[in-house]
Amino acid sequence: MSASRTMAVVLAAGKGTRMHSRERPKVMQELLGEPMLHYVYQALEPVFGQDVLTVVGFGADLVRKVFPGRAAGMVVQAEQRGTGHALQAAWPELLARGAQACLVVNGDAPLLDSRHITQLLDQCRAAGADLGFASILVCGHNTYGRVLRDAGGRVIGIVEAKDFDPARHGVPSGEVNAGLYYFRLSTVAPLLSRLTDGNAAGEYYLTDLIGLAATEGLSLLAVPCGEDPALMGVDTPAALVAAEEGLRARLVAHWLGQGAIIRQGASVRIGPKVTIAPGAELTGPCELLGETKVKARVRIGSQTVVIDSTLAEDAVVHSFSHLDGATVGPGASVGPYARLRPGAELKEKARVGNFVEMKKAVLGPGAKASHLTYLGDAEIGAGANIGAGTITCNYDGKHKHRTVIGEGAFIGSNTALVAPVTVGEGALVGAGSVITKNVAPGKLAVARARQVELKRKS
Repeated sequence: MSASRTMAVVLAAGKGTRMHSRERPKVMQELLGEPMLHYVYQALEPVFGQDVLTVVGFGADLVRKVFPGRAAGMVVQAEQRGTGHALQAAWPELLARGAQACLVVNGDAPLLDSRHITQLLDQCRAAGADLGFASILVCGHNTYGRVLRDAGGRVIGIVEAKDFDPARHGVPSGEVNAGLYYFRLSTVAPLLSRLTDGNAAGEYYLTDLIGLAATEGLSLLAVPCGEDPALMGVDTPAALVAAEEGLRARLVAHWLGQGAIIRQGASVRIGPKVTIAPGAELTGPCELLGETKVKARVRIGSQTVVIDSTLAEDAVVHSFSHLDGATVGPGASVGPYARLRPGAELKEKARVGNFVEMKKAVLGPGAKASHLTYLGDAEIGAGANIGAGTITCNYDGKHKHRTVIGEGAFIGSNTALVAPVTVGEGALVGAGSVITKNVAPGKLAVARARQVELKRKS
């Protein structure tokens, strides 16, 4: 059977009560800035491409909004009555799309890797199995379904933790269901309609198919995966944090292997969509999230947060800076203590220093704003100097307005530029001025009250 005739089904309809997420579905809980469902899709992509169905229910609209490219493959489980019921909801669509087999995975398995998927598929196909699943060994108390085997070691069923009775089922072996299944549609279809909700949760369990398959004498295969923590699902805040830490360590190790220099790596958080060129240097603690791109020889200091930003070659981000949706050009310098908001752009060798904030503003090549400045909705020309305490007054209470500062202009300290306003090339604005009118190129503008001295009263 070819992989093209096998589809994947992701179970993502649950509320996740133990996650205390209220209106957000469980699979939308985030790890390193991305929903856990993102990681499941990432693992499935190399094997299935777009041949993936997602069973959604609680919070379905949010799932569609965040993953619009997967919306066409989403099937609604209007009433969430268990994992078996979820597969029943997806079954007609599987048949309609011509699938002959399916791989089913829980949407709360963010550490799942493509190798786990191919391992299960390869072994099930090689054995000609009608039904297969991955199992793991877990010590101590857990909420996973217990795998039952007979005296000869043959799998005879899976019993959920709530329904497990040692007096009836024996001493737990520690082997549990990992939530990753393979089903041949033609042979499993008759069993699917025989699922019942006669259990402690009052739900239709997908795991009951294993017992039914064993009873019917179908070819059943359990694929032991040892103690692999990557197959552990996430169903509590503690499990979420543990999974995130495992993912964080994996990504740091990956980029170290690609040639990045990452100091204090245990305190560095790198999102799954981030790219880092060889030779870039990071010092923790710091966070790189979203679709951030870090080019060669970039240096990022400690206590920094960089989100959805691009840092060009030789750029430097000093400590305690926060970048979100920013573009930093070659050789440009940011911070320390700088904040670049969406639309902020530094051209080649431009510089912003401590306590400078930029939003929808462009700082031209070689231009600098060294300290205590707000630049919003502004365009600053090459080589311009923005003095300390300068503010572009871009908001009049209803609308935003733009400030344009020409090449080589010099803005004195403690200046307020009331937009819309233009300061021409080479112009000089005296310190302490409030500029409300355009300043012509090469001119000096001073807009402040005349200093006077009065006799002090005794």
